[in-house]
Amino acid sequence: MSIKIKSDREIALIRDSCRLTAEILARAGEIVKPGITTDDINTFVHNATIKAGAIPSPLNYHGFPKSVCTSVNNVVCHGIPGSQVLKDGDIINIDVTCLLQGYHGDASRTYFVGSPTPKVRKLVDTAERCLDEGISVAVPGGYFGEIGNCIQDLADEVGYGVVREFCGHGIGRNFHEDPMVLHYRTKNRGDRIQEGMVFTIEPMINDGGTGVYVANDGWTVLTKDGSLSAQFEHTVAMTRHGPEVLTRLD
Repeated sequence: MSIKIKSDREIALIRDSCRLTAEILARAGEIVKPGITTDDINTFVHNATIKAGAIPSPLNYHGFPKSVCTSVNNVVCHGIPGSQVLKDGDIINIDVTCLLQGYHGDASRTYFVGSPTPKVRKLVDTAERCLDEGISVAVPGGYFGEIGNCIQDLADEVGYGVVREFCGHGIGRNFHEDPMVLHYRTKNRGDRIQEGMVFTIEPMINDGGTGVYVANDGWTVLTKDGSLSAQFEHTVAMTRHGPEVLTRLD
C-alpha cells in the first residue's frame, strides 16, 4: 500500500473541488420530494457540474452510466438513477463526486423524502453520528483502525449493522486511492494517519444485518434482508491540527 501525501497546493485544489461537490450535493437535496425521479436528480447534478466547469466523476467510471449515485431505501450504495419515482417516507442517499482542476471531491448524504417515521429518522441520524464520530478520532499519529472501531461501537450500541464490503478511500488526482478506510472493528490497527493525507469516511449503516449483495446490473448494492440503509460521507484532509472536513459547507 502506498498512501500519497498531498502538498499544500494539492490540498488547496482538492478543497476547491470538495467545495463545489458540497454545494451541488446541498442543492440536489433541495429538490428531493415525492414525485420526482432519481433521473431528475441525475440531470440536475450533471448540469450543475458541467456548468461549474467540472466533470462528474462517476460518469463512465468503470462503465457506470450516470453522473451521480442515488440509493433509495434498501439500496446501500451505487444506485443507478432512472425512472424510479420517490415516494413519501422514502430515504435516498445522493453521492456526488466532482473532478475540478484535475482533482476529485467526494461527498454523500441521506435525505428524507417527505415525512420520515421516528424509526427511519433514528437510523439516518445514527448514520450521520457514525460519520461524525469517525472524523473525530482521525488525528495525526492515530491509526485508521480507530475510525472503524468507534463507528462499530456506536452502531452496536443502537443495534444496527455496519456494511463491510465497501469502505472509505484515499482521494486526489484519482477517484479512489490508498488507503482503504474501514468502518468496522478489526484486530488490525491499520496504517498510521499522517499530515497531508486526504481520504473519505463514508459509513453505510443498516437497520438490520450487515449482509449485502450486488444486483444484476453489476452496480446496485442492496441489503440481503431488505432492511433500510443510510450513509453519510465527507472528504477529509489531515492537518497538523487535526481533520479538516473539506466537504462541509459551514
